[in-house]
This record gives sequence, structure tokens and C-alpha cells, in this order.
Amino acid sequence: MSAPRLLPWPSPEGKPCYVVGDGTGYVSRLADEIEGVQLAMAAGLLAHADALLAEGRATDGELRYLARRLTECLRDVTRVAESRGARLATGARPGD
Repeated sequence: MSAPRLLPWPSPEGKPCYVVGDGTGYVSRLADEIEGVQLAMAAGLLAHADALLAEGRATDGELRYLARRLTECLRDVTRVAESRGARLATGARPGD
């Protein structure tokens, strides 16, 4: 049995969720997929932010919206990094 894995989503109360297992179960595979989606969404949003800021004509509303979405993505990516870092520290391979 491996150490608990931090999942890429919080509980309805906003608390961390974990799964314990060997990394091959349904929840672990779902977590892998969701992490991939979260990282891809963050990369896409970053590209959008670069383009929007390069224009120099973004409105205050657009910038606030962008800041909210970037904050959400940063929170997700931080959780993914924390989860993967914890698994590396325990000797688990990424994706386990």
C-alpha cells in the first residue's frame, strides 16, 4: 500500500481529497486524466493571457476575469505539483 495521493480536486467543503492504493485503480486513473486536463487548460489560459496583455487594450473587466481564471489555474497546478512532489518524495513514480 502506498502513501495517500492528493487528488486534483477538493471536497465540496474545499478540503483536500486523497486516495490510498497502488496507483492503478479507477480513482487514480481518473486523477491522472484530470491533472492532464488541468495542466493543458493552464497552458491554454497562459497563452491567452500573453495575447491579451500584449494587445495593451484590455478593459478592467477583462483583466479581472483573467486574474480570476489565472488564480483558479494556479491553484490547480499547485495542487498537481504538490501531489506529484509528494509521490516523488515517497519513491512513487509519477502517474502511480
